[in-house]
Amino acid sequence: MREVRFFYVPDASTVTELPVEEAAHAVKVLRLHQDDEIFLIDGKGIFYKAVVDMANHKHCLYHVVETLPQKKSWRGRIQLAIAPTKHIDRIEWMAEKATEIGFDGLYFLRCDYSERTVIRRDRVEKVVVAAVKQSRKPYMPEIGELMAFGDFIHLPLQGHRFIAHCYDEISKTELYKELDALSPDDDVTVLVGPEGDFSVNEVREAIACGFKPISLGQSRLRTETAGLAAVMMCNLKKQFV
Repeated sequence: MREVRFFYVPDASTVTELPVEEAAHAVKVLRLHQDDEIFLIDGKGIFYKAVVDMANHKHCLYHVVETLPQKKSWRGRIQLAIAPTKHIDRIEWMAEKATEIGFDGLYFLRCDYSERTVIRRDRVEKVVVAAVKQSRKPYMPEIGELMAFGDFIHLPLQGHRFIAHCYDEISKTELYKELDALSPDDDVTVLVGPEGDFSVNEVREAIACGFKPISLGQSRLRTETAGLAAVMMCNLKKQFV
């Protein structure tokens, strides 16, 4: 059985050539040739079956032979807003795994206790693109720029909003139980703080803006683990059955 090869091409329906990085992988690594079959992912819910027309060291041209509409395996919209860790490879790991599980948006927060105040979105996007292809997800999650916490919580976010925290003096409920009470079609946004947690003032400010305080379980989790756990819980509760 021949291996099925997937490539990320956002404009697959209107162009006839793989993007530069995808073409380099196709030609130099996979050694594709004319008449080889490939599949394209546009990140908007469609796969395209295509055939290579020309492949050289700079270009890989194709023509589409079949359009294959897809759907997400989960319902509603799942969004995670998280404070990036000091060592960015930990957040990149989380972005990769969350993409494999399935979610719709990843946004970055600059908080009172943040250890990192800059982030290269292009690096995270590259990791996510690779995960989309590997896991054959029809939708590319949106990757946001780093934003101040106060600015993000005032955005007109749709659906249900939650903020995870570890403070005993501020009451909270389990995210998994909260999700039980929602329709699978509801949109969900979860905020996860830095290693030192959100500040008390940030938690209270978020609550005042309509975010519900939640816990992700009995264990105290590292930032990237908490983010991945939140995505996993949401995905499990919102899968099609």
